[in-house]
Amino acid sequence: MKLIGIDIGKNSHKFAIVDKDSGEVISKPSSFKNNKEGFEKLLSSCENYSKDELLFGMEDTGHYHFVLLKYLLDQNYKVALINPSTTDMTRRLNGNITKTDALDAILICDVLSGSTRNKLYRVTKIDSFELIEQRQLTRQHHDLKEEYNQLTNKLQAALDYVFPEFNSLFKSKYGIVYNSILKDFGSAQAIAQTDIRTLRKYFDTGRGKHIELTPEELKETSKNSIAFHTQAKEIEVKHLMARIEKINNQIREVDKKIEEFSLKNNSPILTIPGISHFSGMSILAEIGDIHNFSNAQKIIKYAGVAPLTYESSQFTAKHTAITKKGNKYLRKTLYQIIMVTIKNNPIFYEYYIQKIAQGKGHRCAQGHCIRKLLRVIYHVLTTNTAFNPTILR
Repeated sequence: MKLIGIDIGKNSHKFAIVDKDSGEVISKPSSFKNNKEGFEKLLSSCENYSKDELLFGMEDTGHYHFVLLKYLLDQNYKVALINPSTTDMTRRLNGNITKTDALDAILICDVLSGSTRNKLYRVTKIDSFELIEQRQLTRQHHDLKEEYNQLTNKLQAALDYVFPEFNSLFKSKYGIVYNSILKDFGSAQAIAQTDIRTLRKYFDTGRGKHIELTPEELKETSKNSIAFHTQAKEIEVKHLMARIEKINNQIREVDKKIEEFSLKNNSPILTIPGISHFSGMSILAEIGDIHNFSNAQKIIKYAGVAPLTYESSQFTAKHTAITKKGNKYLRKTLYQIIMVTIKNNPIFYEYYIQKIAQGKGHRCAQGHCIRKLLRVIYHVLTTNTAFNPTILR
């Protein structure tokens, strides 16, 4: 077996070829450009070997490796992806303190030549690119939601200046009337100076739930508001509402595409109570190929929700947090859905109550339920069967 280690860069990459059996460096590190000509140069260096003899390896980091990875897979080459922390740890274990692209190309070959029983890499497939696209969409949803929350926090802070009483007039925030008024007026003073007939048009939506607030009440409250009016904050409110509206539209667009992928995949993960099209796709996309995990415990570790173990001499810590050394997007999704799962599934509810009764805190009990949920997900995906609550009893 010939190992080709590739250190990825933005405009160019470095590669080296090593014989796995002898450890001999067949081709010293050399560079090739990140374009078709460069890719052909890479393959020309391997033309004396059959595709079955070759294993390409590269770090799974950033996005610069995607184009090369897709090119190699399209040519039916076997490609392994390596966690950057693995190469970094291997470098330290070898006693190296120098880091260069050339040395890293050799180092990647060292990782590829490791034990076949405990591989420090995963071989990827051409169909994994659909999972990559799905992961990009679900992560985009997470990022948009985070931006949305930041903007709504800024909006509420600005409202405390220009119309502190505004939220108390509505049973819920961000409805049609709520959004339209803030977007067009932005302050109590602007509303108070507006003709009542103009305000009535904002309440005549013709759809959605009827709100108890009347235009007259809104105008009266705005006149008597304790608002500290500033033009800067009024403009800020209008701008924030426009940005919030735009992000909401972007989230809807992304979620629609996620649902399309979910319906196409028709995964049994959707049969688990509490898992929606988005959360299901997010979990599937972050896990990737379920067969890369030999047991459920490895997924628990990958998600960073395994309990941290600390033991030294005769001391063993009884109360520790979760490791959080794993996939943050997967962990975030699991914590977002676990209470819904607990409320919609009697078995998970009983398990949660049991942990609370044992003296566990709410967050700790959630962690136990998440680990139980991951074991269920692993069983459902590996057997490709619908969720069956009876097997949990």
